[in-house]
Amino acid sequence: METNRRSFLKLSGLAGFGLITGCTAQEKETSGTKLDHIRLEASKKYNSIFNMSGYAAPKIETVRVGFIGVGNRGSAAVERMSQIAGVSIHGICDIRPEKAHEAKERIKTSGHVATIYAKTGEDWKRMCESDQFDLIYIATHWSMHADMAIYAMEHGKHVALEIPAAITVEDCWRLVRTSEATKKHCVMLENCCYDYFELLTLNLARQGFFGDIIHCEGAYIHDIMDSLFDEKKRYDFWRLKENAARNGNLYPTHGLGPICQILRINRGNKMDYMNSMSSKDFMLNSKAKEMAQVDKQFESYVDKPFRGNINVSNIMNSDGSTMMLQHDVSSPRPYSRIHLVSGTKAFAQKYPLPGKIAIGHDDFLGATEMAELEKKYAPGIITKIGELAKAIGGHGGMDFMMDWRLIDCLRNGLPVDMDVYDAASWSVIGPLSEWSVANGSQPIEIPDFTNGLWKDNLVHDINLTKGGTTQVLKSTK
Repeated sequence: METNRRSFLKLSGLAGFGLITGCTAQEKETSGTKLDHIRLEASKKYNSIFNMSGYAAPKIETVRVGFIGVGNRGSAAVERMSQIAGVSIHGICDIRPEKAHEAKERIKTSGHVATIYAKTGEDWKRMCESDQFDLIYIATHWSMHADMAIYAMEHGKHVALEIPAAITVEDCWRLVRTSEATKKHCVMLENCCYDYFELLTLNLARQGFFGDIIHCEGAYIHDIMDSLFDEKKRYDFWRLKENAARNGNLYPTHGLGPICQILRINRGNKMDYMNSMSSKDFMLNSKAKEMAQVDKQFESYVDKPFRGNINVSNIMNSDGSTMMLQHDVSSPRPYSRIHLVSGTKAFAQKYPLPGKIAIGHDDFLGATEMAELEKKYAPGIITKIGELAKAIGGHGGMDFMMDWRLIDCLRNGLPVDMDVYDAASWSVIGPLSEWSVANGSQPIEIPDFTNGLWKDNLVHDINLTKGGTTQVLKSTK
């Protein structure tokens, strides 16, 4: 199994980044070469093959799902998916056989024929090649996402993949062009787009409640310092390795996804350019030194070029609105996604909790007024599935709502809420922020992955004007 694990990691691309041994990319090539490459890739232009925005793939009555990577996120997804009607869990793949079997035990309903794929480091390819699957659900390390998604689409499967969808500009383009060429959906599993307050503010924005949107903010502020150094929580220390080799906003989409939807990015609006700034590292190298005193395996991390603890990135959009993102996973701060919407008529902010709304410059609305607003403007997806989603769970229900909506779209032959252009444009902020940080916060162009089609693309349906027919099953175990 150790040989298989090494093969799997090498395949993932971690070896190519020097992350297995602890040797960073910066030590293998000059920083200038790497960063020049990012800018070169960001400036490339491609012709559109097919517009995946608004594309309705043929209906699939029973969606046969295969899972690749069933650690924390993947195994929870197995359990949630098993409670959605019209889903058949056909396969579970992980480099660790015990994890695959544990995930299978989490299936809550009968009728699933989940084959275990855990013999070799390339079993995931065998799953993608099989004609027994319609959807491949990927919850592996970040650097594996793009290669696995592309291989699955090339073999006729729709794809759902955890965030970020890719960590290089090149892979963002590869995802787009593969999805367009195969006409297979590539859906990034950005669960925060299904948060109840985020959905409420999205519907308010569409109804003109905020007036013109001037500025939005989002963030991922989550102190996961200890888990970065805990292999039980981060297999092979994969996330520590990312933080030891890259300096920028490595995890932008939780905060970015919901505000991109509010600002109609890729659907009537687009991101033009961005700049980014990071603090120095006050925390991570000190932690590495502390851990190395008691465990020699951490000695290789001492004095690595760790990511700055706080990153701030600013984005200019084509309609003149702006966005600000923050990223911090190593400072002792309360969790926050800073969901903020500022318009010409109204303002909304979540974090500190609960989410609040103000009209004009007056104080925030009171509890009674907020309840009335929520009742009037709750989008159809919340009224249809919101309470059931809360009962099943997954970050308060937004994980289940995300999974349910994806399956409902596939079963009804509807366009998906988050297409490949969203996956690429939200994820590309990671490598672009690296370039900007290393170049004195200079601006860098954000690729238009729609190739100009954003001007006519329509927003996704949050009111279930079609579909909404997929049932939720009661657990039989």
